[in-house]
Amino acid sequence: MSLSVSPAATGPAPVPGLAPAIELVNVSRRFVTPDGRMLTALRDFNMTVGRGEFACVVGPTGCGKSTTLNLVTGLARPSAGEVRLMGAPITGIDPSIGFVFQADALFPWRSVLDNVAAGPLFRGEKKKAAYERARDWIARVGLSKFEGHYPHQLSGGMRKRVALAQTFINEPKILLMDEPFSALDIQTRTLMQDELLALWSGSGASVIFVTHDLEEAVALADKVYVLTAGPATVKAVYDIALPRPRVMSEIRYEPEFIEIARVIWDDLREEVQIGQQRAMGQAH
Repeated sequence: MSLSVSPAATGPAPVPGLAPAIELVNVSRRFVTPDGRMLTALRDFNMTVGRGEFACVVGPTGCGKSTTLNLVTGLARPSAGEVRLMGAPITGIDPSIGFVFQADALFPWRSVLDNVAAGPLFRGEKKKAAYERARDWIARVGLSKFEGHYPHQLSGGMRKRVALAQTFINEPKILLMDEPFSALDIQTRTLMQDELLALWSGSGASVIFVTHDLEEAVALADKVYVLTAGPATVKAVYDIALPRPRVMSEIRYEPEFIEIARVIWDDLREEVQIGQQRAMGQAH
């Protein structure tokens, strides 16, 4: 079986001369709730994502997965510990980061073409060049016939393709994805996962992909992080050595895949049960 478990505080072997793309070192994140309580979302949290690596994060609901992404973007600051990008401490929002949300982040009043060109234009690219590149990226995601359509005229899967083009056109070095396909039906989700892998494989970007779907995590990732019930820390790191390229509709039926998912689920299930027990206790 192509699976190994790493101690929680370790990451991939470093590339000689290059710092990892993303590092969270002994990070804790605390904040005050609206009712005045102090809540710890992350505690002694360690994560390392190498250059060009695809890492997935799974854990119980409310365990701090999205908080982790906010720390990497610079939108949130750690209460303790350090977050580094390409070996340097985060000092603000980094333009080399791309973010794909669960909900559509498209401008509803702009056409597909205008949405995809918006990033390069905002970054100062000349209009002609920006629109040429936008058309190229729209073609890559198979939407050339829909350049003039508006988001409300597109299906959920088509809007997600626009969002991917909108993100990859900016050539992100780091790509953060927060359950981007969770609202899609299973057939569309499978197609979008293949689309993502195809775009990512040619980009060299380092990815953190948050998901509640363990099978999605195993199918996509080089490495899966399992988080504990909140306050979150890293319980285990699984290195996924399934060969690439991967075809999502086929890989789920491979015996090796099934065994990997079973082993990780045995680990994750304990944390899900803890989270459910705490939620039931709070309800009563």
